[in-house]
Amino acid sequence: MKESTGHSGPDAEVDVIVVGAGNAGLCAAHAAREKGASVVVLEKAAAETAGGNTYYTAGAFRVPHGGRDDLLPLVDEESRARAPRTVLPPYTTDEFHRDLARLTDGRNDPELSAALVEGSKDILAWLARHGIRWQLLYDRQTYLRDGQWVFFGGLNVGTVDGGKGLIAQHTGAATASGVAIEYEARVVDLLREGEAVTGVVYTDAEGAERRLRARSVVLAAGGFQASVERRVRYLGEKWSHALLRGNPASTGEILDLALAAGAAPYGDWSTCHSVQWDAGAASEGGERELTNQLTRQSYPVGIVVNAEGRRFIDEGADFRNYTYAKYGREVLEQPGHIAFQIFDSKSRPLLRTLEYDSSPITEFVADSLEELATAMGIDPKGLREETERFNEAIDTSRPFDPSVKDERRADVIPPKSHWALELNSPPFYGYPVRCGITFTFGGLRIDPDSARVLTEEAAVIPGLFAAGELVGGVFWGNYPGGSGLTLGSVFGRRAGYAAAGS
Repeated sequence: MKESTGHSGPDAEVDVIVVGAGNAGLCAAHAAREKGASVVVLEKAAAETAGGNTYYTAGAFRVPHGGRDDLLPLVDEESRARAPRTVLPPYTTDEFHRDLARLTDGRNDPELSAALVEGSKDILAWLARHGIRWQLLYDRQTYLRDGQWVFFGGLNVGTVDGGKGLIAQHTGAATASGVAIEYEARVVDLLREGEAVTGVVYTDAEGAERRLRARSVVLAAGGFQASVERRVRYLGEKWSHALLRGNPASTGEILDLALAAGAAPYGDWSTCHSVQWDAGAASEGGERELTNQLTRQSYPVGIVVNAEGRRFIDEGADFRNYTYAKYGREVLEQPGHIAFQIFDSKSRPLLRTLEYDSSPITEFVADSLEELATAMGIDPKGLREETERFNEAIDTSRPFDPSVKDERRADVIPPKSHWALELNSPPFYGYPVRCGITFTFGGLRIDPDSARVLTEEAAVIPGLFAAGELVGGVFWGNYPGGSGLTLGSVFGRRAGYAAAGS
């Protein structure tokens, strides 16, 4: 394998340029280096703030597998030590296909989805060969039942140290293999010869403009969620009020450059991944220390109300892995663009420790619902009446079990389909949440096999590839939790292999 070359001269050239140093981009870099290509990664952010949206994730990957024993050879010693007390059922390729289809109401591109599922079957082992370390997600994806840790919702494995660990491990492996990573490198144009993309123009850390030529360019710079102007243009005016969960550098200009080069916009440009996010969090970008701990994802065992004290979602419609990415926008629709998760002393011990016991946290505790409502700015009478209706409507003949769909319903409007627990045991706990936008679903059209960028006529743009969040067509309105990192890895690997062979 030849070393990546320097790229500082006016006529500098490498085999493959990758734009973006998140999970998708670094997967593309690994794959291209496997094929012997020289690779330069251009990253818009500074080294200390790099990692794209990947850095802010929990590092969870949705992949098909045969169950607990199938995953044990890949995971860390701590996970293996807990395995005898673990219930972890298989998650099949058919289940992955069904989840993609049902959560997108069948709008997912079938060929892209098939490529994602097929490519995910060996992606953990491939990444392990590139230095990525794995663990079972006990803290995020299990409940304790009869002395055993029971996994739920098809999402079982993630990286050691979450997104932070994933970026550190990726970056170390890439640089060790000879990949050159240049930070504070802002791509401002694509070089073209006829229809082909032949390199990029970028400004370096000192603001000097540079031209870098290559046989292939892989775009892996994320969506447009960090641009308020683009959010308003594509998603609607209310999205100016969303809080940015992750990468402040994902402002969409790379998407614009690709569209200007003839790439076809593809997929769902009108919705995005958005969650219930700590209302006290900063709005201008993700929190580098707490990262994903600012999500509030234990709502299935409580209720979520607006400032009038009224429920507005079915908190127990499905396992949270299948609802959390769409419920952020429901919060955005509420008065003041805010909502409140409510729990009592029975449900509080069930909350995710990493999220609800983090610090700092926006949390209220009171001995009565009225006192809690007053402290948080909720109408006390409205919350009391809503809670009484909810408690009276619960089917208490069904046992409560958060590790399965227990059908313990509350027949109110909106209903609560599972995990309905009476809110009647003080103290009461409240967590104000706003809409936290993660990434946008609309992107570029690509060939499923090679990740080559396509035109409106489905013709290949020579020399141009894409991976990660700026690929459109797989997620519409919602997505199965953990499939974003998987998509970035699968199509990053395909893009890197194909780009190296161009």
